[in-house]
Amino acid sequence: MSRAFLVSALAFLFIAVGLASLEARLLILALPLVIYLVAGLWNAPAELNLTITRKMSAWRIAQGESVQVTLTATNHGADLQEVLIEDLLPEGMQIADGFHRRLVSIASGASVSWTYALTGKRGYYMLHRVRVTAREPFGLASASQVLPTDGQLFVVPPVLRLRHIPIRPRRTRIFSGSILARQGGPGLEFFDVRDYQTGDSSRSINWRLTARHPQGIYSNQYEQERVVDVGIILDGRRCSNEIGDRSIFEHSVMAAAALSNAFLSAGNRVGMLFYGKQIRWTLPGYGKIQGEKILHDLSGLEPGESQNFNELHIPRNRFPTRSQLVLVSSLIPDDFRSIFDLRSQGYAVLVVSPDPVSFEISGGASSDSLSLALRIIQIRRQLFLDRLRGIGVPIVNWDVSLPFEQVARRALERRQIFHAGGRL
Repeated sequence: MSRAFLVSALAFLFIAVGLASLEARLLILALPLVIYLVAGLWNAPAELNLTITRKMSAWRIAQGESVQVTLTATNHGADLQEVLIEDLLPEGMQIADGFHRRLVSIASGASVSWTYALTGKRGYYMLHRVRVTAREPFGLASASQVLPTDGQLFVVPPVLRLRHIPIRPRRTRIFSGSILARQGGPGLEFFDVRDYQTGDSSRSINWRLTARHPQGIYSNQYEQERVVDVGIILDGRRCSNEIGDRSIFEHSVMAAAALSNAFLSAGNRVGMLFYGKQIRWTLPGYGKIQGEKILHDLSGLEPGESQNFNELHIPRNRFPTRSQLVLVSSLIPDDFRSIFDLRSQGYAVLVVSPDPVSFEISGGASSDSLSLALRIIQIRRQLFLDRLRGIGVPIVNWDVSLPFEQVARRALERRQIFHAGGRL
């Protein structure tokens, strides 16, 4: 109920009762209220004529960082003695420093500006509305308007820095890179010995073998290093990500961002497939631009269930045969068949799996029965992961209570990965 209505009702009551009872004192009591009401309505703000401009220090930030937002309001109409300017923030955004609303006075033709800091969860945000409310000094009348502004913000997942990840798919591309290609040529790793050919450098001659076989001269051959196609598959199914009222999906997004950055930094061509409520495909590409595309796509992903498939479904036409696939998923037992089919098609598959059991333990709830249940689930999960290792799928079982870069360094960078039929 507005203040103007209460004052009007009270003044009307005093006047009506005073006239009915012929009591002059009640009419005198109504007089200040009438004057107050008339003065307030006389000074009521006219139609608002303001413009709002927004400047942002960045349009893209990593999760946990903040952006400086500067709002400037310019008054093109009459003087405004009391104006509340409020930046309408979308859900997920938070104030890191300062205030997103301000009460000011703006003379005709004048401007006022202030700066505050924003942060937020991973996502894409449109910052395009500011509410302006002008009031007269007595607080009886006001005028409000929502003004448009330009502004957008990407909050991308943090990119953890990983060093070289040892992979060796059966198929490589023609460009020079860092992945051993199983073909002789220029390189650093010893590959084979062949007969000496005209033009071979004297430093490539295998003098020891030549001395044992004086009838010929032999040269060392090195293994070529090339770039490869890498497909990152991010599992966004609700059944594999949501544990009670909590979700492990943010950890999967963080792992996908770190892996894509590591593979792109090594010069490889990387694409990403998101499988959740819908299938979203990021076309393969190279370099920093591709890294930004993947981060932007990651910023807007949310877990959900597919309307067409209940199990993990990976369209093979998206990935070249015998290329490297990296599945980021907490996994469920029904996923074994899908991964087995990928291996049978000749794909090299690496699984990075955030551990849902350690994630559930970190929730804090504890009891003897719950501990026993989690122990049984952990054993069943370990047996499932051993089955995957048995078909040549290396596993990074990520205890999410530990930093991902630490787990990845121990599981990937300090060991050679093997698969059935040869070394990866």
